[in-house]
Amino acid sequence: MSKSPFEILEHTADVGIKAYGSTLPELFVNAGRGLIALALSPSAVSPVQSLPLSVRGEDREDLLVQWLSEILYFLDAEGWFFCDFRIQQLQANALAGEGLGECRTEAGQRPRSVVKAVTYHQVSVQETPEGWEAVVYFDI
Repeated sequence: MSKSPFEILEHTADVGIKAYGSTLPELFVNAGRGLIALALSPSAVSPVQSLPLSVRGEDREDLLVQWLSEILYFLDAEGWFFCDFRIQQLQANALAGEGLGECRTEAGQRPRSVVKAVTYHQVSVQETPEGWEAVVYFDI
């Protein structure tokens, strides 16, 4: 795949990403990378720790929103700085993976994400002739 794994999309009071993947698991990894690119500087994070992440959803779109919401929760509430993700298992309504990065719980080390929430506004996950593509917007 020669194009970027995700694009930033502008929207009034929101910001979105369009993520790409040759497979559905790669799409979910790249969507996570897109969220992190909006929230912090992933190049300043080393993959020295891993955190298991698992979510359930009603369909692919709901699963994507749940996956990104889980990442955002650990970023905001638990002090995790992620730089990458892995998917171990992806089913129609469940995903098991892990976030790679560092947990920094010291005062002043917490990430300050501009992303408040993952929204269902115009969320889509679809197969294309080139692979998979997803659009998701975030409340900022």
